[in-house]
Amino acid sequence: MAINIGISEQHRKQLADGLSHLLADTYTLYIKTHNFHWNVTGPMFQSLHIMFETQYMELAGAVDEIAERIRALGFPAPGSYQQFSQLTIIKEETNVPDAKSMIKQLVEGQEAVVRTARGVLKTADEANDQPTVDLLTRRMESHEKTAWMLRSLLEE
Repeated sequence: MAINIGISEQHRKQLADGLSHLLADTYTLYIKTHNFHWNVTGPMFQSLHIMFETQYMELAGAVDEIAERIRALGFPAPGSYQQFSQLTIIKEETNVPDAKSMIKQLVEGQEAVVRTARGVLKTADEANDQPTVDLLTRRMESHEKTAWMLRSLLEE
């Protein structure tokens, strides 16, 4: 059955493509944050272990919400490591960095997701797609706040 939600197919496709990049960035950041939760060490272990867990749990919910918005727009959501690795701008970490480097990488990842979301926002505005605008606004707010909190840990 054809989709008739007041957004042209061209705009829905552009939105789904942009949201696919956001999904890939969010999932890659989820994996990185979960990895750091498992592998953090040092004097801040307990607080970082708990903080990273809170963050990856929030990202897990976001992944589902983004994928479901892509589906609501009428397109399949990417769902494989291969697809995510082709779509994401976040660099994978295969080593175990020290805690300070973990924090720095997570700040960079949070900020990267904000930039991706901000890039999709223009298309969502043009398409008069308020649900996607709302989703993007909430994601940007969450990632900006998390980046600020992580960045604060790097202050001397």
